Amino acid sequence: MKEKPIIELENVRKTYRMGEVNVNALCGINIKINRGEFVAIIGHSGSGKSTLMNMIGSLDLPTRGRIKLDGIDISSLPESQLAQLRGKKIGFVFQSFNLIPTLTAIENVMLPLMFKNVSEEERKERSEKMLARVGMQARMEHLPKELSGGEQQRVAIARALVVEPEVILADEPTGNIDYKSGLEIMKLFDRLHKEEKRTIIVVTHERFVAQYAERIIQLQDGTILKDGKAKGFDFNGIKQK
Repeated sequence: MKEKPIIELENVRKTYRMGEVNVNALCGINIKINRGEFVAIIGHSGSGKSTLMNMIGSLDLPTRGRIKLDGIDISSLPESQLAQLRGKKIGFVFQSFNLIPTLTAIENVMLPLMFKNVSEEERKERSEKMLARVGMQARMEHLPKELSGGEQQRVAIARALVVEPEVILADEPTGNIDYKSGLEIMKLFDRLHKEEKRTIIVVTHERFVAQYAERIIQLQDGTILKDGKAKGFDFNGIKQK
């Protein structure tokens, strides 16, 4: 029996009210993402990438259509249930890192485990292992301001992974770091995908990031322009860093 997709969007539409004008951010999106896939969502500014990321991550709900996360229809769930589902199923990595400046690297990674009633001893042990996995074992007692952009993003990835999510959702994960650090971050994602079979979805406008994925979905004006394998994909003017 074929396994159900980990994420499924059925005719998803999102309309925002801007003053007296309706803006259609998504116009009938249909996507299935299987467990263990590495998918890049690309497109120019205003194409609908961020809105689609919010839909996939259950950070926002569609105006019309259905979204299923691991077989659960989240389209009409109340926020309390959505928050619980997000905490179990999705690990978020953001462009701006979103680390708490007054906490050390290991304290930032430990934080989401506090909301899961994990004991302090286990929180520390799991966080140390996760920081070691992303190459930050020597910097775990440092504050974010004492870390480079690339190091901060590694801490953010460790924080996303420590809860053992079904899906890693990364929004422009190389946007605030230099090219060399960006390559290191993408190699880390590539290793997580190949060695641990993680489901990874990266939202980006940069071609070099998308090329690490095995599948690319290109958006334009709230619709899917192309959806295909990364090998030989025609990027049609997408930025190359």
